[in-house]
Amino acid sequence: MNGVAPSARVDSIRRSLVNLKMPRALEILDATLRRIEQGQIDGIEALDELLGEELSLRENRRIKAALRMARLPVVKTLAGYDFSFQPSLDRNRILALAGLDFIERAEVVHLLGPPGTGKSHIATALAVEAVRAGKAVYFIPLADLIAQLTKAEREGTLREKIRFLARASLLVVDEIGYLPVTPGGANLFFQLVNARYEKGAMILTSNRGFAEWGDVFGDPVVATALLDRLLHHAVVIQIEGSSYRMREHAALVPENVRNGAAFNPPPKRRGRPPTKGKSDHEYG
Repeated sequence: MNGVAPSARVDSIRRSLVNLKMPRALEILDATLRRIEQGQIDGIEALDELLGEELSLRENRRIKAALRMARLPVVKTLAGYDFSFQPSLDRNRILALAGLDFIERAEVVHLLGPPGTGKSHIATALAVEAVRAGKAVYFIPLADLIAQLTKAEREGTLREKIRFLARASLLVVDEIGYLPVTPGGANLFFQLVNARYEKGAMILTSNRGFAEWGDVFGDPVVATALLDRLLHHAVVIQIEGSSYRMREHAALVPENVRNGAAFNPPPKRRGRPPTKGKSDHEYG
């Protein structure tokens, strides 16, 4: 092997990289070899660079595929959230959620507040953090979720659909209260919540306080059963303030709308105490 010409050895490396499906390492091979020849790096550093670049490419591909599977409408980050526009929001509490401990504890994070205050942005950003951490994530507005469950029930595949939705480490249900729930939808949503109870984490966003959920779901009894499970191991984040989207046209919007007067904050939580020292205030 010592008599093999350097060019033949390089060709052999190229073939190996192709067979190992390492396109990024193959792409930078020549440049890396030149740096070795020029004395900029040694062989160990070159090997580390080739493998690091390849791993980075594969990780980016994994994240891209996982984000697509998560069905996120857009990719947003906490770095892109303007905390200064919503002074009522505890920034440290949100950043603590980004540590994703709530997923390990199978807790439910409620993001409540008027439209435009950043609930969906924060939910999406936390979902992105979970994807990057290798968690299985599924994001869906409540109206679309109930439509999917209704279709599955009609086709006789409800059990399979709920099993699929229960597999995700994090289920994000967006826009609770924005559209009326179709008849029977509350019961279908309850079946899914019940399947995930104490098994999988959720993030829920809503422009309606908990006291209004009977109206939202059209069934006070089912709404009570939902809240019984969704508030047992819960983190409740209430965002008060004006719409970020309407900030440039605030003068044209009635004051009661700007101030989110239509939003009724949730009452203080009642019911079963959290177990194992858990509380609604673990993050702040």
